[in-house]
Amino acid sequence: MQDAVIRLDQFLKLVGWVQSGGEAKHLIQDGQVEVNGEQETRRSKKLRVGDRVAFQGESAVVSQEQLTRD
Repeated sequence: MQDAVIRLDQFLKLVGWVQSGGEAKHLIQDGQVEVNGEQETRRSKKLRVGDRVAFQGESAVVSQEQLTRD
């Protein structure tokens, strides 16, 4: 069984931090997003359960439920 993943730009939309993929792309490429305490500039970064994403003073942890949504 493959690990379930979600792309960073999709995750930002899912948690409601951005309204569009284009907005996510610019914020990520500008270095405004961190994954597990490290600046991340790849919008296609694959996130797995337990990864912590931080943006503008907020943070969220990727859960299994978020990865299994249709």
